[in-house]
Amino acid sequence: MTRIVHVNGDELAEDQAKVSVFDRGFLMADGVYEVTSVLGGKLVDFPGHLARLGRSLGALKIANPHTDEEWLAIHRRMVESNGIDEGLVYLQVTRGNPGDRDFAWVEGVAPTVVLFTQSKPGLADSPQARDGIRVIMLPDLRWRRRDIKTVQLLAPSLAKMEAKAQGADDAWLIEEGVITEGTSNNAWIVKDGRIVTRGLSTDILHGITRAAVMRLAAEAQMTVEERGFTPEEARAADEAFVTSASAFVMPVVEIDGARLGDGRPGPVARRLREIYLEDARASAL
Repeated sequence: MTRIVHVNGDELAEDQAKVSVFDRGFLMADGVYEVTSVLGGKLVDFPGHLARLGRSLGALKIANPHTDEEWLAIHRRMVESNGIDEGLVYLQVTRGNPGDRDFAWVEGVAPTVVLFTQSKPGLADSPQARDGIRVIMLPDLRWRRRDIKTVQLLAPSLAKMEAKAQGADDAWLIEEGVITEGTSNNAWIVKDGRIVTRGLSTDILHGITRAAVMRLAAEAQMTVEERGFTPEEARAADEAFVTSASAFVMPVVEIDGARLGDGRPGPVARRLREIYLEDARASAL
């Protein structure tokens, strides 16, 4: 089956889809993106993704090209056209094609809109979720507006590849002696029954899955502390996990070579993943 992608209002076979070489997303990483998971053919946490998209576009002074209703219709067409039962919808909006390259942008240029899907059967039943992942610590080299979900992803990509080169699955990033987040996820630890994650600021991405897990943890009467935590705290934790739109709640079983607990996913991470998936399926659009 040929994948159908969306480019500026047109739905095309992927080998027919094109964006200008003068697009500022290509030349300047001048754009934002969102990734929405699909479970049972429905969109997970979609209102949250749209709200964050609006905030990111506003921060970069890029006009939002669609209403919420239009975005929902486009996403649903992408899911249907590509027969996605479990997978992802990737959305990217850039400042567009001004016709030439310049650091200063031209006002009034139409944004470029691209969407495509990725089919991922078994997304909710990931073997990694059963076994847990291993992370290492690396310096955080990213810019200081991580709350804007921009397409400038070279630093986290390099960190993820360094983690793989060292035999790990991912990296947690350190700045001024505390952990900010993972390369593509929010970081959490559990110690003595207390769940700890970094508080919201411009230093981290305001994760949509993070927000859902905060709500569900409160409903389950779990104690959550929003504060920075150190690499030493992380390595001494009883358990740990990450959250993201594509990984949901993913247990961490090893940090910098130090095994957490008995080296298997802990009960808090397992329970949060279970109730998150239940809630996500029930509320998906």
